[in-house]
Amino acid sequence: MAKLWQKENQKTDAIIEQFTIGNDPVYDLQLARYDVMGSLAHITMLEHVGLLPSAELEPLCVELKNILDTIEAGTFVIEDGMEDVHSQIEFLLIQKLGDLGKKIHAGRSRNDQVLVDLKLFMRAEIMEIADAVEDLFDLLVSKSEAHKNDLLPGYTHLQIAMPSSFGLWFGAYAECLVEDAELLEAAFRLANKNPLGSGAGYGSSFPLDRKLTTILLGFEAPHVNVVNAQMSRGKTELYVLNAISQIATTLSRLAMDVCLYNSQNFGFIELPSSLTTGSSIMPHKKNPDVAELLRGKSNKLKAAPNQLQLLMSNLPSGYHREFQLTKEILMPAIDEIKDCLEITQYMVSNMQVKADLLKDSKYDLLFSVEEVNKLVVAGMTFREAYVQVGKMIEAGKFNGSSRELNHTHLGSIGNLGLNEIQAQKDAVWSRFGFEKVEDAIEDLLS
Repeated sequence: MAKLWQKENQKTDAIIEQFTIGNDPVYDLQLARYDVMGSLAHITMLEHVGLLPSAELEPLCVELKNILDTIEAGTFVIEDGMEDVHSQIEFLLIQKLGDLGKKIHAGRSRNDQVLVDLKLFMRAEIMEIADAVEDLFDLLVSKSEAHKNDLLPGYTHLQIAMPSSFGLWFGAYAECLVEDAELLEAAFRLANKNPLGSGAGYGSSFPLDRKLTTILLGFEAPHVNVVNAQMSRGKTELYVLNAISQIATTLSRLAMDVCLYNSQNFGFIELPSSLTTGSSIMPHKKNPDVAELLRGKSNKLKAAPNQLQLLMSNLPSGYHREFQLTKEILMPAIDEIKDCLEITQYMVSNMQVKADLLKDSKYDLLFSVEEVNKLVVAGMTFREAYVQVGKMIEAGKFNGSSRELNHTHLGSIGNLGLNEIQAQKDAVWSRFGFEKVEDAIEDLLS
């Protein structure tokens, strides 16, 4: 089949064709279902504005939905010689419907076609990532409540500092994920804007109804300015990658804690044998490879936004072929963060917390601040109490014999604030508006 852009007197060398197509056929398979959705919305709009006869809309819709069935069944392929998914789907329509299949491109450029595919793809993937983050959040809150009375040494500078608890530790990561989701929600807002109708970036002389396609595809709003719609290519991917990078930062830090806490020198948690590996020469080893690889994979993801920034640097407005390469950064990163979230869920579900850690005398100094505070409550100034307890420590006379804690303020050992953290999470998720998207797509495909 001729390329969407090919003229009769144009013949591109095979080596150039291969270089310019690159890995698109591989990555475009992930866009196939969204290309069908965009085409369904586009031709419905064309019929609405009188650019497609009503009698021709139904056979096009039927055949597009047949193609969607093959995509969902996993039998859809992009054949050799096809430049991309858009060409493959149009070719299949022409095979089945003849010249009628050639009408779906009216009022549309491959630029806004791939843009809408990517927006729909990113929107759907954000929904999946948000679901996985929500599952991990729920687990962390549950663990926090279950272990709120299990004390844990707190550290600054990797020196024992003050008493903490597993309730605080699990709860901290739960709240951290909520804050990460704020970035994910911002990425969703941008992915949920409709570029269809912007054409090659300068609109069309056809009387396109961009508000209709916005409704049909469940977008929150259109990109109003057609040039800006094209400039969202790369920008939207960057928003998504920044959100992924921040979630990865949280997972990396959690993984590092697990590596430390599972080691014999800390001994705060234990990973079951099913989550560890051994050594080829040391029979005692139970290595936390899952946490180490999680840390490494998460750290790799932190580089993805910078890769995209460098790819996009110094580009003027309008379309440029470099945009094609954004998929090679975006799509693997999405797959990786979903894998990392899944394995984190499994790891946290199966780790065992050790009780009564702070009874060990090596943690006596953790309670020095508690002693200072008791003296302050008894009437001594803080500076005097600090000096007095410091002298006891220097003289070796402080043994932290009283392990009693009285932390009652919000977000402390005795008042984890899990209800408040849950409310923050619920507020973020309510802003996503996933239900509207799901309802629109269900209507479009019904």
